[in-house]
Amino acid sequence: MKSIIGRKIGMTSVFSVDGTQYPVSVIEVLPNAVVQKKTIEKDGYEALVVGYEDKTKNVNKALKGIFEKAKVSPKAELHELKGDEIYSYEVGQEIPCSIFAAGDNVDVTGTSKGRGYAGVIKRYHYAIGPKGHGSGYHRQIGSLATNGRCNNRVHPGKKMSGHHGNYTRTTQNLTVVAVYPEKNAILIKGSVPGPNKSIVKIKTAVKAPNLKHEVKELVNNTPKQEASQEAK
Repeated sequence: MKSIIGRKIGMTSVFSVDGTQYPVSVIEVLPNAVVQKKTIEKDGYEALVVGYEDKTKNVNKALKGIFEKAKVSPKAELHELKGDEIYSYEVGQEIPCSIFAAGDNVDVTGTSKGRGYAGVIKRYHYAIGPKGHGSGYHRQIGSLATNGRCNNRVHPGKKMSGHHGNYTRTTQNLTVVAVYPEKNAILIKGSVPGPNKSIVKIKTAVKAPNLKHEVKELVNNTPKQEASQEAK
């Protein structure tokens, strides 16, 4: 089991040599610096506290002391990672994206897009009412009755309007299409939770940790911007 922290950049498509198209999510995975190592003797469980992305402003003294002790630069994000394969890393070392390889089966955890305060039509896909102007009942919640039993209150768990989105969600059994250590990027087939530029956690799949998919060799396409810079 292994895991790493990255930042979702967006989605695109890549093609294999034989023309197979892969819709992929592009995850920027900068080296994860190990800031702290939790042990069973001291903390009751084993985990690594890793930092992601350098931070230059608004670092308090408590965090500065932790970073100085680990001999790493201040980080903007701190997360706990668990996994037998990554627990061998020591404080001060960096976990690269190359711990994953094309064909690996992974789970990706992120925070879903927040949609604010929403009604039941948008939040739970309730059926909309008649659209005629005489109806006057278009996007309401519907009856709150409980079929005559204990009908003196609204029971807990009733689906109503409220805060929608901004939940921690995990998409399981995704395939790593390609890993580019020199560009600090991982391409994962399909969509992953969260908006662009959000932090995500990539970890070995729980349901099929040893499953290996066959991923064909990709076409080495150079983006137009990079091509123009190389031409200059």
